[in-house]
Amino acid sequence: MKSPREAARGGQRPGLKPPEDHIQLKVPAIQQSYHWDCGLACSRMVLQYLSQLSEEEFQKAMGELRLTKSIWTIDLAYLMRHFGVKHRFCTQTLGVDKGYKNQSFYRKHFDTEENRVNQLFARAATSGVVVEKRAVRIEDLQEHLSQGHVAIVLVNAVLLLCDLCSSPVKYCCFLPIGQKCFCRNPDYQGHFIVLCGYNRTVGSVFYNNPAYADRMCRTSMSNFEEAWRSYGTDEDILFVYVDS
Repeated sequence: MKSPREAARGGQRPGLKPPEDHIQLKVPAIQQSYHWDCGLACSRMVLQYLSQLSEEEFQKAMGELRLTKSIWTIDLAYLMRHFGVKHRFCTQTLGVDKGYKNQSFYRKHFDTEENRVNQLFARAATSGVVVEKRAVRIEDLQEHLSQGHVAIVLVNAVLLLCDLCSSPVKYCCFLPIGQKCFCRNPDYQGHFIVLCGYNRTVGSVFYNNPAYADRMCRTSMSNFEEAWRSYGTDEDILFVYVDS
């Protein structure tokens, strides 16, 4: 009988060399409930992929980690550590970039969040949270995915375009049905996605967008890089490993 991880990877066993040109991991799609919880939805996807998702334990962890409506990538790294999941958080900025203070996306929570987030970075090493300041290449992502691992990536949703969706996602409208969106075309809209595959031949990447519960999305590698390396993301990427 296949383990949950082997089934999620299409039956591949660790140690076997995967196809070089095409990887498409079976990561479950979980939809976010509000406009602010895309990172938590991505964390649920990853934990379910690892067969470690218990909603009761997840809610307990949110309370213990004091996760609120302002979720940063470092929060997701602490969440992975809480569940004993092997991870590596790579970013261009160890802490909060003060340049974001005047960005509309960050402005509302910046003053209250700056100190909290900086403290999380300062305590990371002693808390067992793995953080590195370094640039990540597309080739690094492909190597990671080829081993059956996944990654949570912060992107600028204004720039991210899915090739498979019949109509583009309204980047500001990740809201429950019945709530109205009053966004005014911001330059930056931070949004978390789960990277779960690639196709080198056609130059594309596969990802789960928590705005949806019924599909895997695809975009070109160039579009993904544009959205991921956009000013505002710090090129944040949280590598998550199946061998946790």
